[in-house]
Amino acid sequence: MHPVRFFILMGVAGCGKSSYGARLADQLQATYLDGDDFHPPENIAKMSAGIALDDADRWPWLDEIAANMAKASRASGADDIIFTGCSSLRRRYRDHLLAGIGAPAHFIYLAADRALITQRMAARDGHFMPNSLIDSQFSTLEIPADNEPASHIDISGSMDVVMTRILAVITPLITGN
Repeated sequence: MHPVRFFILMGVAGCGKSSYGARLADQLQATYLDGDDFHPPENIAKMSAGIALDDADRWPWLDEIAANMAKASRASGADDIIFTGCSSLRRRYRDHLLAGIGAPAHFIYLAADRALITQRMAARDGHFMPNSLIDSQFSTLEIPADNEPASHIDISGSMDVVMTRILAVITPLITGN
């Protein structure tokens, strides 16, 4: 098995993509890219107003994420690991990202029920995604299938517990063993 260098933390808003991605990058001396940083102002304004994005909003955003993952890889070197937080809610979005990256990648699906996400979103300050879009996120979500390059990680528990779960899954992928 060849080592995987690209990991996309995915899931609904509030599942911890940014928190876990940044911590993984820090712990593994890797690069972290936050997909939220690549939204155009129009997408942020739309979500801030409580309007869910549609495919026309998402395709250019996904292209930008894939391009920046490839760019980060070229800038950091052939062996660097790139973690990216991106909701990737539908399979076609995941397939689009994989095609755009052009290299093997693995999705880390941060799985939680609506109650946990609602609790986390209520505790979040200063993010453009309002709680009113939680239902939209869950209705759009297509949980990764067994034939996708993805691992399902239960995010209930402390950050340390969840990090242990993630590391148990990705370490063999990173080392190629």
